[in-house]
Amino acid sequence: MATRAILTAKLLQARDLSDRTKHLEFEVPHLERFEFTAGQFVSMKAEHEGREITRAYSIASAPRDDNTFDLCLNRVEFGFFSNYLCDLNDGGEVRFHGPHGYFVLHQPVRDSIFIATGTGIAPIRGMLHWLFADPERHEGRQFHLVFGSRFTADIYYHAEFTELTRRFENFHYLPTLSRAGQEWSGARGYVQQHVRPIAEGRGDMNAYICGLKDMVVANRTQLLELGWDKKSVIFERFD
Repeated sequence: MATRAILTAKLLQARDLSDRTKHLEFEVPHLERFEFTAGQFVSMKAEHEGREITRAYSIASAPRDDNTFDLCLNRVEFGFFSNYLCDLNDGGEVRFHGPHGYFVLHQPVRDSIFIATGTGIAPIRGMLHWLFADPERHEGRQFHLVFGSRFTADIYYHAEFTELTRRFENFHYLPTLSRAGQEWSGARGYVQQHVRPIAEGRGDMNAYICGLKDMVVANRTQLLELGWDKKSVIFERFD
């Protein structure tokens, strides 16, 4: 088995997406360009209590013409690695290997539904940035993002996705909240409720689903019951 190359990522900057979620921007100093496919993940490594810990995090950006990539992650109570990364200072370094993973856009690109909850939005953000960076990748096709959260504060990258709807008529963004307060005037409930009207009678589309297991299973099951080919339902679970 080939030895995985261990690289170093240096934190360029971090910003809060909510009181427990951060957007982190890294560079890989010894590479001129860090190559990956939108939707893939990296495996971060660190020493903790005398042993090496490894955790996988989806890349939250599209590949760029440089050596940078983004992550989006929640602090996990009593969890070592998420707090370790969220507490890094600018210039702090972490070892990793990758990219890895097959949760990527299928080619040729078709009309697609992107379904995410929580930080499951990370790889999908990268896919959308890649698609809309070049007209040849998206023109003539329709793209729907159904993004579910509990509260308004958890709708990560909301301004970005809203701006995409303003710029591109073929991008349709539907955030939905399962625990919305009275101030929320948008969609309510779970993502699968809002996916069904888009997916019915549309077996010619692809679906990309990312989030916790129960959400992924519910949406995958629903799409298969609607007659979709299982090869058209691409998913990644955060168990």
